Amino acid sequence: MEKIRIDLPEIGRIKARNASETQCRHWTLGCETLDRDYADYDEYKEYLAPLGLVKIRLQGGWGKCEKVCGVYDFAWLDHIIDDARARGLEILLETDYGNPLYPGGGGIDPQRRVPMAGAAPVVPPSENGLPRSPEGLKAWDNWVRAMAEHFKGRVQEWAMWNEPDTNKETTAQEIVDFNIRTAEIILSVIPDAKIAGLSMGAHQPTELSKYMDLFVKAGKADLFTWFIYHSYTINPDSCADSLSGMKRVLDDFQIRAKLRDGESGCPSEYMTAFALRNLPWTEFSQCKWDLRRYVGDFGKGVESSVFTICDFNHIGKGLNRKGLLYADADRKVIRKKPSYAAIQHMVSLFDGETKLIPACGAAVLAEKESFAFRAERRGGLMGAWWDSSSTPAENTEPEKADLMLTGDIREPMLCELISGRVFAFPEDRILRLPGRMLFRDVPFIDTPLVIAEKNIIPIQGR
Repeated sequence: MEKIRIDLPEIGRIKARNASETQCRHWTLGCETLDRDYADYDEYKEYLAPLGLVKIRLQGGWGKCEKVCGVYDFAWLDHIIDDARARGLEILLETDYGNPLYPGGGGIDPQRRVPMAGAAPVVPPSENGLPRSPEGLKAWDNWVRAMAEHFKGRVQEWAMWNEPDTNKETTAQEIVDFNIRTAEIILSVIPDAKIAGLSMGAHQPTELSKYMDLFVKAGKADLFTWFIYHSYTINPDSCADSLSGMKRVLDDFQIRAKLRDGESGCPSEYMTAFALRNLPWTEFSQCKWDLRRYVGDFGKGVESSVFTICDFNHIGKGLNRKGLLYADADRKVIRKKPSYAAIQHMVSLFDGETKLIPACGAAVLAEKESFAFRAERRGGLMGAWWDSSSTPAENTEPEKADLMLTGDIREPMLCELISGRVFAFPEDRILRLPGRMLFRDVPFIDTPLVIAEKNIIPIQGR
């Protein structure tokens, strides 16, 4: 998709690289809803490793694993995890959802109350959150333990029940207690497991503070390597203040765990359901939104998630079009969206060797709000910037701005991530100062552009 006009000499294209080449773990690729058969892993498995990301997020699916009390069938999940690992991928396995076999066993989906095929009758709406009854909690504990034992050696990273806070009947104390019991079971089986706590749908500092207070009072905050939040905002950069506030919360409580954006994505068309609904999204604005969120998370030092690999049919609510692959209502993958290539280019450039330089040292000299940061790979410097002032739009004509970058780039190239085009940046528009560089009249648009040393850019045919 070559929609953005860049008036510079093009020298090549960013080369997409396999996960085994990039070793990129800055982002986790969402492969969710397989536990409820909303998507078909075998339809998209060939697209996973070529995207370049190493980690994928899966959901454990208690209701799919245990359809007869006390009998666990992990064959469906074995197939997925073993295939993914054979492709060089690593797993983040989420422990959810409930099981209607048990009274008070929780809901099988946070968004619907229709039982899965072969499952027991639907639970009342009041039981559609976390397991609550003694019988349900005991059965949950048994399943989590069985799953940890079954996947020991194959799964190192684990996450808690997805978005328990979206059920308004569930209290913060219930969520914290449920996280603690689940994490302790996993760690009793896999002592070196890494646990992501909360998986909360909110991203407000006040909400995080409420949970941290309870974890600290229980003396259990150190069970967790990360605390997950989800962030769906119309402007992908508008959550910056919330993120800064949440980081301060962890500092105030002296929490060692880091924040992790566990789910975040944009539709590729107008939708009437799900996050970011009722807005005129297109496949082009999806590319812009995704790149701003994921490159922005990297620039803020937060590990995050690409949601999601494939459109999925959420039974009873319709198709969720946040995928990088376009799928139909029968779960068939039809084609790649432009966002798939955009993420490939992002991952290939910001690979596993790329390190964020904490002191920003990059600034866009423009009247509009902007975001910029520096990173380095194999000794070479790169800087990224974009217009962060509003929601991604359909505009294709960049404005002009000046970019100040600390450091030295001997042969600077400009990279446009949606198309993957690489351009030579003219030396007569560079002012080289002691320890700094001023790039004059750089393109400035509402999606990330990157300046990098030529020899660190993976270019096709080189």
